[in-house]
Amino acid sequence: MPKIVIAGDSTAANKFEIARPETGWGEKLSWFLPDTYQVINFAKNGASTKSFIKEGLLAQAEAALSKGDYFLIQFGHNDQKITDERGTTLEEYQHNLAKYIQIAKEKAAIPILFTSITRLYYDEDQLDLEAVGGYPAAMRAFAEQYDILCLDIFTATQNYFNGITQAEAQSHFLHLPVGVHPNYPNGIEDNTHLNAHGATVVAQLIAQALKQTDLPCAKDILTK
Repeated sequence: MPKIVIAGDSTAANKFEIARPETGWGEKLSWFLPDTYQVINFAKNGASTKSFIKEGLLAQAEAALSKGDYFLIQFGHNDQKITDERGTTLEEYQHNLAKYIQIAKEKAAIPILFTSITRLYYDEDQLDLEAVGGYPAAMRAFAEQYDILCLDIFTATQNYFNGITQAEAQSHFLHLPVGVHPNYPNGIEDNTHLNAHGATVVAQLIAQALKQTDLPCAKDILTK
């Protein structure tokens, strides 16, 4: 059974019930795969390329990888926090990505870089092209330099959310009024984290991007 191993941050991570309805796209990806694939999600809230390594999560992902598995790598939101210990410069970010790629190659797995999903930050009536700073562009440049497959999920999510109203876009994220959900009695307006509907939509965008590749798994992706 081929495995799809995910390394990433909170936008992809499995969530505890105390955080619901917050949902990571990694929780929904299996909806678009046949049962012959196993999704193993190591993504973690707050993770950057740096902290994922420091906390031993990359080592855990490495142990899970086998020949022919797929290693999905998506970071940027927390690397962007350069005043935080987790943060990385763009150069450090690319240097760290190289470590993930090297591990995939050593395990004869297939690395796939995903640019970060967009934050719901608007510049007037369109999403801010710098919603995740320079990290999507830095990943694309790294992938081009080293001939690594990179799926531009940042652009895909920007295009999707720009195609609907701002109110409709907010319905995909963790936006709740006061008194509606017991986990957020004071309400919340979170423009980074997805709810279940948003996570499903993003997982579908990722599945569509995978289906358009020449990867062996492309023929197996389910479209809904």
